[in-house]
Amino acid sequence: MIIGILKEPDFEKRVALLPIEINNLTKQNINVWIERNAGAKSFAGDDAYTASKAEIKDRKEILEQADLLFCINGIGESEIASLKENAVIFGMFSPLDNIGLIKNFQQKKITCFSLEFVPRTTRAQSMDVLSSMATVSGYKAVLNAAMELPHFFPMFMTAAGTITPAKVLILGAGVAGLQAISTARRLGGVVEAFDVRSAVKEEVQSLGAKFVEVEGAKDDKAAGGYAVEQTEEFKQKQQQAIHLSAIKSDVIICTAQIPGRKAPVLIPASTVAEMKAGSVIVDMAASSGGNCELTKNNETVVSNGVSIIGNSYLSSTIPTDASKMYGKNLMNFLKLIVKEGVLDLNFEDDIVKGTCITHGGEITNERVKALA
Repeated sequence: MIIGILKEPDFEKRVALLPIEINNLTKQNINVWIERNAGAKSFAGDDAYTASKAEIKDRKEILEQADLLFCINGIGESEIASLKENAVIFGMFSPLDNIGLIKNFQQKKITCFSLEFVPRTTRAQSMDVLSSMATVSGYKAVLNAAMELPHFFPMFMTAAGTITPAKVLILGAGVAGLQAISTARRLGGVVEAFDVRSAVKEEVQSLGAKFVEVEGAKDDKAAGGYAVEQTEEFKQKQQQAIHLSAIKSDVIICTAQIPGRKAPVLIPASTVAEMKAGSVIVDMAASSGGNCELTKNNETVVSNGVSIIGNSYLSSTIPTDASKMYGKNLMNFLKLIVKEGVLDLNFEDDIVKGTCITHGGEITNERVKALA
């Protein structure tokens, strides 16, 4: 069996697998091929991979001959024709937004595992790439805000008097939001957090933040820990509560997203207009429209003196540890489907079934199939 590790696009600094994991594969008599310089931006050179018994190959050769392909951002649709029929590919393909790509995998009879579809269950926790990357992004979002903010984060007692701490509002208390709370608190900020899921209140408070509670939220336990669409009445109450917190805040970190849907607008332009000049918004939901009405993906917009940073690739800015986490999640998933160096796809396993998008010329995921 040949496993191929592909180099990511130029904007990406991560790599799907670091050299530290290669020995676990070669011990099973698996040949590991990696594209030249694939790990360079993660500070893993080709020599480190060859020392771990991987072979350096060009992209064309890997695409044409690998039985299993590892990547993060996927591959170009034009490259799918080069793949072996019945090859297996692993990555984060955003299937609900990339139906054309998925149909191409289907037509080529490629088995596609989209790792952001790993079920949010206790058993699958060690394979949860979304949680891993959200941890990185939540941490880095606060650091970016601290760099842009024209104030200190902590309270200081100085010869010039007392410096008051920064007020931070976190929108969304999933993995990214909780990490943002922790990081902001470690930096000395006074933190408030909002989430439609009342179940996260205790977690927010345990990290030292105040939970902004709005009554009447619909909390769908079947949503796998994600936010769900709310009623118009609740949205109005929510808007007012967030507005009052936002105009007092120095920093807002936006993390609220709904899979396959446009991100909810939680910070309208009218709220930005009333925020303090010098305030900073870091919008991690930028790729799906943003939680702030003025967000532009991968751009920084300044409105009324407020900096609005739209960044969907924060996890790529800490490439070594982000790659390590992604690779460990991938290797844990691989244990389910590779036994003693042989591919063994068991679709009776809920994790294997839930993560598989295409197999045998069919779209196997029901949510994706409904859009095809």
